[in-house]
Amino acid sequence: MLERLTEMIIGIPRGLLYYRYKHLWLNFFEELGIDYIVSPETNKEIVTSGMAYAVDEACITSKIYLGHVEWLLDKCDYILVPRISDCGSAGKVCTKFQAIYDLAANTFRDRTIKLLYYNVDSSVADSEMAAFLKMGRFLGRKKSRCLYAYFKGKQAQKNAQFLELNEQQHLLKENKIKVLIIAHRYTIFDKYLGEPILKHLHKLDTVPIIGDIAPKKEAIAKSVEISETLPWAFNRELVGSIILYRDRVDGIILVSAFPCGPDSLVNEIIIRKIKDKPVLNLVIDGQEGMAGIETRLESFVDIIRFKKGEFTWKQ
Repeated sequence: MLERLTEMIIGIPRGLLYYRYKHLWLNFFEELGIDYIVSPETNKEIVTSGMAYAVDEACITSKIYLGHVEWLLDKCDYILVPRISDCGSAGKVCTKFQAIYDLAANTFRDRTIKLLYYNVDSSVADSEMAAFLKMGRFLGRKKSRCLYAYFKGKQAQKNAQFLELNEQQHLLKENKIKVLIIAHRYTIFDKYLGEPILKHLHKLDTVPIIGDIAPKKEAIAKSVEISETLPWAFNRELVGSIILYRDRVDGIILVSAFPCGPDSLVNEIIIRKIKDKPVLNLVIDGQEGMAGIETRLESFVDIIRFKKGEFTWKQ
């Protein structure tokens, strides 16, 4: 039985890096015996709240993140807002991941917000493990227990990635049209932004293949076949997944959140470099209504069916 810090609750916003590191985070706090609360799936209220607090120029995923932070206020003792800057040889990350801590702290400074963070920056030797040990010590746990909790969390994350990859390999064997989705997890797995796209693709009797579900190191290594100069680690993983999956899918859909700078540049490179597969570029702005996106998805799938000789005219 784990000894619990019953007087403390950690709030975890369901946005941005949550979709990448949730198994690590939740297992880390669980092994430390610390309770946590995760904000709900993104809904209209959270989107509206985030938009009210964010500047107009911020991308929709950053706005949504602030909505999740606002929801957690007064419901916990600390809100986890990590800062990640440099992933070493894999590359750097978008500036929003470097600035989100300061953005949250200053946006809600009048509401006495308490933030919990860890800093990862390979350029100054701030490793992930050292950052988690420091965070655990701040929470009052011994170094040995923090180290154990971190390794348990990492193992849970690896197990989850293995299951995802295994499931996707089965999907690739299905005898249906398969569409590769090139999008960040915090976009495509968000209930408000990406889930409607996945649901409609299923409705069209296609199989969505998620580009972010791919062997990370292998994908980064393959990314140079499309661009040798991309600086962003997460985008390099997505670009590399195209090389890994392109011979096993029938088309590619690029899904990005308006007005993401790195994605707009990377998607343009992909469109120019990939000539052997149909490519659809979708930019999501968070507005209500799916009619326009559904029409574009239907037209895209019709193009694929036509190329495969499966298209039939509807009377």
